[in-house]
Amino acid sequence: MHPDLERILLTENDIAARVREMGAEISRDYEGKELLLVSVLKGSVIFMADLMRSVSIPAAIDFLAVSSYGMGEKTSGVVKINMDLGQSVEGKHLLIVEDILDSGMTLSYIRDLLGGRSPASIQICTLLDKPERRAKGVAVDCRYTGFVIPDAFVVGYGLDFAEKYRNLPYIGVLSPRMYC
Repeated sequence: MHPDLERILLTENDIAARVREMGAEISRDYEGKELLLVSVLKGSVIFMADLMRSVSIPAAIDFLAVSSYGMGEKTSGVVKINMDLGQSVEGKHLLIVEDILDSGMTLSYIRDLLGGRSPASIQICTLLDKPERRAKGVAVDCRYTGFVIPDAFVVGYGLDFAEKYRNLPYIGVLSPRMYC
């Protein structure tokens, strides 16, 4: 375990097993449809790579880079598009792939933004869900959820704090001494 962590929350094996299950479910649900997986960068890139290898049907991928945290531990509430999609989503079945759903503000913004581009459907897939952190008045319907976790500051498997810890193969709880 990394010395900056309090504990490991989800092991590499826990994550791999759940991602395979999610990939199988997505494959069943989107059979015969034009599926576009949209990775929200940077945090979801590792999850997206593993998830798309677990999806057995033809699927296209694209990337959307947004920021709402900066270098802090809490969302600023302002979502900035740093890189937009490289293709049209019109008529496609979109699956937004995110690392973590906490306040819901970023995903709500992305869903509304992409929903305005005339996709055939739009759903959300998140590895982690922190329902205790949902912002008041923000409703985000997540079709696929890997794990529901407690309100703890987590890093690893793509999740970061100040661009560090993304490379950890597991998800751990960051020690408060690192961000207080």
